[in-house]
Amino acid sequence: MTNGNIEIHRCSSAIGAEIHGVDLTRPLDNATWSTIHDAFHKHLVLFFRDQDLNPEQHVNFSRRFGELVPYPFVHGIDGRPELIEIVKMPDETRNFGAGWHTDMSFAEEAPLGAVLQAIEVPPTGGDTMFCNMYLAYETLSAGMKAYVEAARGVHDSHDPRGHSQSYKGMSLQEKEGAEREITAHSMVRTHPVTGHKSLFISPDYCMEIDGAETSESRRILDHLEHHATRDEFTCRFRWEPHSIAIWDNRCTMHKVLSDDLEAQFAGHGFKRVMRRATIGH
Repeated sequence: MTNGNIEIHRCSSAIGAEIHGVDLTRPLDNATWSTIHDAFHKHLVLFFRDQDLNPEQHVNFSRRFGELVPYPFVHGIDGRPELIEIVKMPDETRNFGAGWHTDMSFAEEAPLGAVLQAIEVPPTGGDTMFCNMYLAYETLSAGMKAYVEAARGVHDSHDPRGHSQSYKGMSLQEKEGAEREITAHSMVRTHPVTGHKSLFISPDYCMEIDGAETSESRRILDHLEHHATRDEFTCRFRWEPHSIAIWDNRCTMHKVLSDDLEAQFAGHGFKRVMRRATIGH
């Protein structure tokens, strides 16, 4: 599919598309922006290659989607509080965001999405997986649909220090005075633009179902996570320097793979540095 010089290549049948023929370092004209915005709602996550954005350009592009909000538990970079750096050091085995989740689902209103740029990536490893939560809802059995329509999941941010202090490259970025957040959300939500329903679980943060016993919650949530992350509902993105991903946080989940085996078995692997802007509502 083309619009002028813009090319859109799907990453999988379920989710994701790479956009070619766009220079995000420059202001976008209305036609180009419209093509990108329409593709965002159609494919749920978009990828761009070879986009060496400085912090100002990163912020300016991200703001086309909405107002930016700070991440509640990590300080922003110098001069740009809207941007945080996500760092894995060579001797660390786990990446920040390693489990399936929806960003900040513990907040009263979870963000619209995020724009993530690769600053330093390894030759291999640290790929990010995305899944389509429209499909996760639509393919549930009738009985399970009825259950989740009536249920509320309890989303817990956990100890704020775990969002930065557990990672050496982020250890000095803990926000003083940040408080733990716990919020109950409907397990089905309707997208404000497309009108489609999606499943809302966010396994990293949604640990129980309101009103259910712990063992009941765990069985149901484990089943829903396994269902939502079936291979055919996902895509996998291999990062390169200056790659960018933007995802719709209202109808997707994602996780980064913790597959640095050299760090795990030899104690020294790869460094990975990403920069992220969070889009509000």
